[in-house]
Amino acid sequence: MRLIDTARIYNIEEQVGKGIKSGISREDIFVGTKLWCNDYHPKDVERAVDDPLRDLDTPYVDLLLMYYPCTFKRGADRFPRDAEGRVIRAMEDVIKSGKVKAIGVSNFSKGEIETLLEKTGTVPAVHQMEVHPYLQQKEFNKWLREQGIHVVQFSPLRNMNDFYRQTGWSKEIAHMKRVIDQPIMKAIAEKYGKSTVQVALAWGINSGRSVIPKSVVGWQVEQNLESDFELQPEDMAQISILDAKARFNDPSLDYEWPLYSDSEGIDGTVKGRTH
Repeated sequence: MRLIDTARIYNIEEQVGKGIKSGISREDIFVGTKLWCNDYHPKDVERAVDDPLRDLDTPYVDLLLMYYPCTFKRGADRFPRDAEGRVIRAMEDVIKSGKVKAIGVSNFSKGEIETLLEKTGTVPAVHQMEVHPYLQQKEFNKWLREQGIHVVQFSPLRNMNDFYRQTGWSKEIAHMKRVIDQPIMKAIAEKYGKSTVQVALAWGINSGRSVIPKSVVGWQVEQNLESDFELQPEDMAQISILDAKARFNDPSLDYEWPLYSDSEGIDGTVKGRTH
């Protein structure tokens, strides 16, 4: 199964649509997209699903996520704040239409998911969140598994995008080595004859999560596909000690919402940046 993670706000769904018609059966491709925060009003949800379906040129998506737990004002402008809701019920209605196979959330805190469960009774199929060896969120991941919520981890290598280095991480994390430069990761990679990138991705897979690395470089994509291998318990334990609770993605200031308010990785992180 090939997992493709996309979103309307990425502006790539037409290209993804061409990719999923490249000769592989649609049933062998798992396509997820996301509702942006200005499409959370119940009257907007189905239209917001129809738009990516048109550009993806597919009759359904396998997964529809709420991108963030905050809502913006309805309309074309993507950022003004306004508190409107009832989106989960509308997403469930779209499942009934056959246009969506499953629904989930992204960038929620534990408390926000608990509120969702309490008020709607709906258990999201997936929670997509930042997880990497520097931000392992062990207790949160354990709790999500107990609820039957599968985790898809973004930024599985921490965020290495030049944009973040140019705009500035906080001093508390700016000095940190890249995950793939950690001596522990290098030693494990040498043991298995793999790259440190592959070890970082395998760590997520061995932890029972799905991982979504980003690359547009052909050899890197091929290498990423060879990351599904078993790590021995002692190597998983070694990676465990790298947990620095360092969050590299937090747009709370931009979105005027206290994201991750009860989650690890708050202190010493950058506000106002997203993945």
